[in-house]
Amino acid sequence: MTDLPQTGSCRCGALQVEVSKPPMMTAACHCRGCQKMSASAFSLTMMVPGDGFRVVSGTPVKGGIKGPDLDHYMCSDCQGWVFTRIVGVENFVNVRPSMFDVPDWCTPYIETMTVDRLDWATTAAAHHYKGFPPEADFPMLLEGYAKAHG
Repeated sequence: MTDLPQTGSCRCGALQVEVSKPPMMTAACHCRGCQKMSASAFSLTMMVPGDGFRVVSGTPVKGGIKGPDLDHYMCSDCQGWVFTRIVGVENFVNVRPSMFDVPDWCTPYIETMTVDRLDWATTAAAHHYKGFPPEADFPMLLEGYAKAHG
């Protein structure tokens, strides 16, 4: 586990964030929306407790797809995608791990939407879902991630 807190920023550095609590889980999403928003084969996500995340400087703006279920937050200057909040869920924040000053400690534990995965795209994820994990799987996934990274 990397020492906490960890800091990160968008590409231009105007929007800076800090994570002070360990991740709950990490993921790679292969959905077409994430491919387009990240301009890559998949997006990376690190779920952190809501009270372990803060914006240090800058003003995030909603961008990409806004509501009704997800709000994606970008830098108002460079439009870099930094974090996502699920509408109505305050207990965790999905942060883009590639924004961290030291990003290599966030290997995906699960991958989602593999139905849209590009043939050549691979990850080191331990769990794979054609769609999104059923809600019933989350306790097992969170526990497994904690054991593997505790």
